[in-house]
Amino acid sequence: MAATAAAESPVRPPEGTSATSRSLAQRTMACTCSVVLGNTMASGAGVNCLVQSLPYVSREPASVSTLPRSTRVCSSSIKTRLVIESTLERFMGILRTVHVRDEVSRGSYASIRPPRVVPRADPATPCQFSSGHRFTQMSKTSLDKSKIKFLLLEGVHQSAVDVLKAAGYTSIEYHTKSLPEAELKEKIADAHFIGIRSRTQLTEELFDCAKKLVAVGCFCIGTNQVDLNAARERGIAVFNAPYSNTRSVAELVLAEAILLLRGIPEKNASCHRGGWIKSAANSFEIRGKKLGIIGYGSIGTQLSVLAEGLGMQVYFYDTLTKLPLGNATQVSSLNELLGMSDIVTLHVPETSETQWMIGEKEIRAMKKGSILINAARGTVVELDALADAIKDKHLIGAAIDVFPVEPRSNDDIFESPLRGLDNVILTPHIGGSTAEAQANIGLEVAEKLVKYSDNGTSVSSVNFPEVALPAHPGKHRLLHIHENIPGVLSEINKVFAENGINISGQFLQTNEKVGYVVIDVDAEYSDLAQAKLQQIKGTIRSRVLF
Repeated sequence: MAATAAAESPVRPPEGTSATSRSLAQRTMACTCSVVLGNTMASGAGVNCLVQSLPYVSREPASVSTLPRSTRVCSSSIKTRLVIESTLERFMGILRTVHVRDEVSRGSYASIRPPRVVPRADPATPCQFSSGHRFTQMSKTSLDKSKIKFLLLEGVHQSAVDVLKAAGYTSIEYHTKSLPEAELKEKIADAHFIGIRSRTQLTEELFDCAKKLVAVGCFCIGTNQVDLNAARERGIAVFNAPYSNTRSVAELVLAEAILLLRGIPEKNASCHRGGWIKSAANSFEIRGKKLGIIGYGSIGTQLSVLAEGLGMQVYFYDTLTKLPLGNATQVSSLNELLGMSDIVTLHVPETSETQWMIGEKEIRAMKKGSILINAARGTVVELDALADAIKDKHLIGAAIDVFPVEPRSNDDIFESPLRGLDNVILTPHIGGSTAEAQANIGLEVAEKLVKYSDNGTSVSSVNFPEVALPAHPGKHRLLHIHENIPGVLSEINKVFAENGINISGQFLQTNEKVGYVVIDVDAEYSDLAQAKLQQIKGTIRSRVLF
């Protein structure tokens, strides 16, 4: 159940979330610095670039020397300088805490981030990222960045390419469409990273051809087009964009709800055929209606807030107990939600539990004269049962954006039992297809791939243990992926003990199948350690960063 640095997000997160905490900290920090500096600084804009979301690596210590020229104070004002430095350090600590909570709380509304601009940067400067931060990290990847190949398919947004280039990656092969399987096998054979959307299917057979592949970037929310188990077993991390298109999907659902309540699809179709249905029958305002949300994740919560703004009563059902936003109310069962809602909308992932969760029984349990909207996954609703309910007027309308079987290209024929029903809105899986959403998705996924390539950070991977270890300047980093079996960590540490290698930092995380450990060691020992680690039983793959 799922940019401009100085610009404010068009979506204001609900009060009380960590997203607003960060925003408040930024404003307070800027205001504090303005007070301390007096006339030297007219506004907080100069400080804003220092308090954007922080990468998971150690930063250079914040000081007045890092501020823009307009915010510097005279060197003689030592007392003022110390006050500023102290203030900056306190707020940096607050923002680090908020950022970590944001990244780890996957699926929470707080993780929705405002769009950011990719700054111009020297491609040879690996410590300059798209967010404009300068920080201490691994000086470069062990394999020269010009030799690390990115294969981007299906017209991934240009913002992703900009992020990769800004981080120093130049070997980028870009395709506007998905590739035939035979060609994809050939292309993926020498790719280190691949970026896809929803059409490309990455199967176990394809992964067998991808001997160099390190990670997959799904430039969308869903990952059902990727064999996640096969990727994990081969030590390939998979990343997606669970938050970047939430606003777009929520807006589409709300717009469809308004149109269906007014009977607009039928009236529009009639006018196109020369008809004229001027009537208030089955035409309603959205204010005061009950919206039932199935799946109170990042999209469900944002829809909840928008719907309340239009005067709707919001109820939701989720398998987990969730903190409601605004005046939303969680109900205890799916049937309770179906029986009370004027509009039911689905926002769940594709799992064995959600497959065909809305069938004939559930549709008949819905209030007579209600509306069903599905912008989640095509395998969630039984369309034949829905078509029957529309035809016999049990439901007054529906909107479907996702389907069990979808055309592979815009030239293929679309088949559905809902075709020809005037009071059903059919859209070609475009819930997240807006310019803003695609740009944000490009930023979000590309940044995750860059972080994983540059320093091994796997936070928010959908199939991999989540690890983030701050960098230790001057050290080499070893990344070891292994089967999750007893004794591996003991064997890893034995390698270092027997060879007299001191560990500067170490972090291990496991899931049900694999373990992932990140280790920082002195530079002169990395080759020896790497060779020894590869010999440990259960090793899937390892790499070294320096």
